[in-house]
Parts: sequence; structure tokens; C-alpha cells
Amino acid sequence: MKIIPKFAPVDPRDDAVLDSAFAAVEAQPIACCNWPESYPYAPKVSFRMFHTGALLLLRFDVEEQCTAARVAEDNGRVWTDSCVEFFLAPGDEEGYYNFETTCIGRMLLGYRRTHADAVHAPAAIMERIARTPTLGSEPFAERTGDNRWRVTLAIPPEALFRHTIADWSGLEARMNLYKCGDELSQPHFLSWQPIATPRPNFHVPEFFARMKFEA
Repeated sequence: MKIIPKFAPVDPRDDAVLDSAFAAVEAQPIACCNWPESYPYAPKVSFRMFHTGALLLLRFDVEEQCTAARVAEDNGRVWTDSCVEFFLAPGDEEGYYNFETTCIGRMLLGYRRTHADAVHAPAAIMERIARTPTLGSEPFAERTGDNRWRVTLAIPPEALFRHTIADWSGLEARMNLYKCGDELSQPHFLSWQPIATPRPNFHVPEFFARMKFEA
């Protein structure tokens, strides 16, 4: 079981404090190219994660050749743009949450038991999740070249809106993290933990890794 470390409270708007905290956490690569014959392209992606009890802090770093941010609204088709994703199932439950965030911070948040039966988070919940993208917040068409970007998320436990969880401390969960871009000129589907399905599919909690948030 992997442990998500607990740090002292931080201000998610203080870049210097956040940078120092994230520097103390080892970066984890999102590098499993599970379907190389159909989708061989693999941008360089990593994440760092810690929590303070009141917030889960998650940072993705991306280096890729094609980057797009066409989706302008939350709970839209964010996976078609340059998108990073975090899926979490509390405890041993079948149901799980999927946090999917574009390079400009547009987010989809759903709770589901299968891929097809999502309940999306209401606007009041979405507004409580702070998102800090380095590419700004304005939509743009695909850019090609040596594209590097980062997005930082500060997620309160209330974001698990189908549960009553007031503190991340001590929570046991299963999770996986991803990078995709379904409608980029170089589509790709990478995961942190390997996935054994015949076609790209991130909605497979049987391949989530067990985690525990430090108490």
C-alpha cells in the first residue's frame, strides 16, 4: 500500500510555499503506454501528491508535442483536449470519482460505478476545487512544438460529493492517474499503474493501486 504524506497546512495560492512542499515529494511517472500498437506516442508526464487533511494537493507536469484547450466549460468533453486525470475509489467500493483536468484548468468531476452511469458534481462543488494552470485559463486551438505545462489542484474532501468525508487524514482508497488527448493530432493514453484491456479504457477500477492518506 502506498502512502500519501501529510504536511502542515499550506495556502494553495502561495506559489513559493507550494513549490517547496512539492519539492519534498518524489515525482511519479505516468508512463505506462498500454496500447503501443495503436497509440505509440508517449509524452513525458509526472505527478506529485500530498495532503494537509483539509486539502489534497496534486501537481501534474507535462512535456508534449501537441497541446490543445478547446473546451471552455467545466464538465465538458475535457478528455478530447490535453488532459490529466485522477481516479479515486474510497475504500473497497465499486464506485469511484474521476477528476479530469485540462491544461487550462477546465475540469470534469463525476462519480460512477460504471463508465456509463456518471453523476457529475454540481457547480458549488466544482468551485471549491482550486486549479492553477501555467498556460492560463483561456481556450486555444492546438499548438505544436516543445510544449511544457503544469497544473496544480487543491481538492477539499467535500469534492467526494457522494460521501461524507471531512478530512483526508487516514482515508484508505484505490486510485490511478492518467494523461490523454483523445482528439489531438497525436492522441495518447498513458497511465500511472498498468492497464490490461484490449482498447484504451481508464474506467477500470480493478487496475487501481491501493493508497492510504497519512493520518
